[in-house]
Amino acid sequence: MSWLSGPLVAFDLETTGTDIETDRIVTAAVVRLDPDGAVAHERTWLLDPGVEIPEQASAIHGISTERARSHGAPPATAVEEITAAVAEGMLRGTPLVVMNARYDLSLLDRECGRYGVEPLGERLGGAPLPVIDPLVMDKHVDRYRRGKRALHALCAHYGVALDDAHDARADAVAAARVVRRMGEKYESFGGMPLAELHALQVRAAAEQAASLQAYFRRTDPSAVVEAAWPLVPRKG
Repeated sequence: MSWLSGPLVAFDLETTGTDIETDRIVTAAVVRLDPDGAVAHERTWLLDPGVEIPEQASAIHGISTERARSHGAPPATAVEEITAAVAEGMLRGTPLVVMNARYDLSLLDRECGRYGVEPLGERLGGAPLPVIDPLVMDKHVDRYRRGKRALHALCAHYGVALDDAHDARADAVAAARVVRRMGEKYESFGGMPLAELHALQVRAAAEQAASLQAYFRRTDPSAVVEAAWPLVPRKG
């Protein structure tokens, strides 16, 4: 049976910034979707990240430092719950959909390290993560299409509604529906066994990073674009 005919679990974070090593989780969502795209189960979190939320980040996701401090969960508790919820579906073999997985999964991993929480990889026994990343796959199946590849652009291209961009739940649901539309449109993608699909994305992400790095080095010879996917290894 193809992954396309089964359920999907989607995961998304909104954070204090874009640095996986230093930024923190502000909101998170883990959503299970039925094969017809309906939401079957969901969990969402608001965290007190323990640091100031920059105004630029608040302007994107709408969460202020004051709101997070007043209503957010302790980060250690929330990070444990988030990681457990993500692992639960993956341990059943359900694919995990993450838009720009390299960022969200790596930042979650760093939060686990920060708070002494067992990371996702250890919970899965070191097995490859059955992840589907619409950003990586869209660039692979339609590499020459012009325009942006952000989630709102993918939703517009594949005909998926995104009513509340940069809300973790809305983004997670939209990413899963985009992946399903992609699987329906590109039969080789939709019919590929999960292990093969994961390996394909590892290769594709590395190729995409190398191409982008070469482009950046036209003007900055020292530019480096991370190639690891779906998880950037910890330093040291």
